[in-house]
Amino acid sequence: MNIRNACTHILAQLHGLVEQIRDSDFVQPVESLGHSTIGQHIRHTLEFFLCFQNGWREGVINYDRRNHDKLIESDKFVALSVIRQVQEFVNTLHDKPLRLEVSYDLFQEDFETIETTATRELVYNIEHAVHHMAIIKIGVREIAGYLTLPADFGIAASTIRYKETTLSR
Repeated sequence: MNIRNACTHILAQLHGLVEQIRDSDFVQPVESLGHSTIGQHIRHTLEFFLCFQNGWREGVINYDRRNHDKLIESDKFVALSVIRQVQEFVNTLHDKPLRLEVSYDLFQEDFETIETTATRELVYNIEHAVHHMAIIKIGVREIAGYLTLPADFGIAASTIRYKETTLSR
């Protein structure tokens, strides 16, 4: 599976979850997630993709400058629309050089700029999404057990390969 297909697969899994989850469960605080909601984790994941999309157009990506859009985290139909928008972006994406602004200063926005590429940022977004999908899966098990998630939901491809090779020994 190539990188674009891997991303499309992950976005389809997110779409399937959001489509099936009850509105009330989408916004319900989950104790095991520190009282954050599944909707908040979906929003966070999608906003990284949106930062990438906007940065791809402008040539500079800054994940710290997310919108924290309450509509994405509180209205699953808005979240579904954003997922479709990101899917369209990924399907038309081509690689190009970009700059990434990062800041690890806790007290001020002191950004450093590093060189990157669209492909590298797509990989980063895939890894970031899988990480949050693993967290989301914990929340789903706690409050939305009626959902059936794909077996590979929130599991890195390398982990799946590792488990397959260790089980076949």
